[in-house]
Amino acid sequence: TEAIGLYNVGQSCCLNSLLQVFLMNIHFTGILRRITVPQHAAQKSRSVPYQMLLLLEEMQCGKQKAVFPIALARSLSVHRVKLFVQHDAAQLFLTLWNLIKQQMKKPELVEDLSYLYTICVQEHLACQKCSLETKRNSSMLTLPLPVLDSNSQMLKTLEDSLQYFFRPEELTDHNMCFCEQCGRKTPFLQSMKLVHLPQTLTIHLKRFCFKRSADVHKLSHYLPFPQDLDFNAVLTENQCQADDSEKAAWQYELFAVVAHSGSSSFGHYCAYIRSLTECKWYCFNDSEVCQVSWDDVKCTYGHSKLHW
Repeated sequence: TEAIGLYNVGQSCCLNSLLQVFLMNIHFTGILRRITVPQHAAQKSRSVPYQMLLLLEEMQCGKQKAVFPIALARSLSVHRVKLFVQHDAAQLFLTLWNLIKQQMKKPELVEDLSYLYTICVQEHLACQKCSLETKRNSSMLTLPLPVLDSNSQMLKTLEDSLQYFFRPEELTDHNMCFCEQCGRKTPFLQSMKLVHLPQTLTIHLKRFCFKRSADVHKLSHYLPFPQDLDFNAVLTENQCQADDSEKAAWQYELFAVVAHSGSSSFGHYCAYIRSLTECKWYCFNDSEVCQVSWDDVKCTYGHSKLHW
């Protein structure tokens, strides 16, 4: 009847935050409940989807304020996911999703999982000398949006970041490509068009840059995002490669925010998640869970000292 926390088992705040986002998504848990249960004890201990299912049931049936995700952590370590280290949320999300997808035996579940999370785009390359054009479809799990433009100027809103991500880019000078029709390297125009968006869209804000010393520097500047996002109102016709029925579904309500406080080398993760059954926002800070308002969620818009 209440939101349940996860105890930190040693620098596991990033893992805990992502697990809460997965398990609070009723569309994901609907798929998770249909997995084939492994027969043998050794298979059960190695199965990430099965251990996630056990964790979900423990969280739903228990009366304590938090549970230990130790069995799942052990299962992840078997698959070379390092424990007791700092993780990047976007990389760990991709790792978890791939393990879940690989270990779901039923093809229909893999298809449902892909429909739930996978983004499809079409990459275009056009020679500026002879107009030879190549197209290639590709899939991605997250939209990796920049927070800086090519001149290192801060982008002001999430909508600005989306428009910048899908803008055409000229490949000139040392970035020129070989054109088979021209028989030499020529300037190209590179662009990306949106083909399909999933039921649950994951956006990754690239809040990092490289200094001259090659050190990674975290970007904590203010970048607001809306509770509702309509891609048809943000992107142009030229940035989309989809029919009207597909684009009609490109409207989203914000469901969760995984936020990081600290520097690029040290910090802490927590998750703000909107319950899809109660329509209330909660802050999941490892074992501590509390109900919050939308104004509380806005603290994740970005600043150097983030306080939950």
